[in-house]
Amino acid sequence: MNTFTVPVPAAEAVASPAVAGADEGAEGVAQAARKRPKPGERRVQILQALAAMLEQPGAERITTAALASRLDVSEAALYRHFASKAQMFEGLIEFIEQSVFGLVNQLVDREPDAVLRSRKLVTLLLQFGEKNPGMTRVMVGDALVFENERLQQRMNLFFDKFEAALRQALREAAVLSPTETPGADAQADASLITAFCVGRLQRYARSGFRRLPTEHLEHSLSLLTSRAIA
Repeated sequence: MNTFTVPVPAAEAVASPAVAGADEGAEGVAQAARKRPKPGERRVQILQALAAMLEQPGAERITTAALASRLDVSEAALYRHFASKAQMFEGLIEFIEQSVFGLVNQLVDREPDAVLRSRKLVTLLLQFGEKNPGMTRVMVGDALVFENERLQQRMNLFFDKFEAALRQALREAAVLSPTETPGADAQADASLITAFCVGRLQRYARSGFRRLPTEHLEHSLSLLTSRAIA
């Protein structure tokens, strides 16, 4: 599963005794240069810190002051990389979108069995949330309650897009086991299964990440996809 990664600085070279005492001022400058974040690294660190703070069960609204304190920088330093806190949350949403739909696209390309694909779509979404608890709070909107409305709208579109991928898989499955209205059934089933996914993610976030979204998943998937394979 994708996670934020920060480039690891190369290990500092150990100077020989003769060189170490030659120019302490130059060495201090070199050390400062090594500690300076690489281009783009501070932005990633900010998003990592925000995601980590969201993982704290019962966490209240996160302020830029608290985020800056966690990173041991000034609030002004945050705003050099993001114009607003909303942009920070958008960075997390972009990560969610790229991670999940990157996996969805791979699954569509590699899994020809539509029924298995529909089950795997549900599994990958719930596993992503389980492995990224802070992101789950963004996905279900708990972390966005007091933020810009467009952030929640963007997450709504995320689930609409996921539902569309699921609907396509169920529609293909219905062709193999046709009903009177396979298209309508696929649409209704995709909506129901997506609601199940959102519910599982919400329960995970609101239980303090104790109730795993993948709990009894195979049994649930058997019930949810039974129409598609009937």
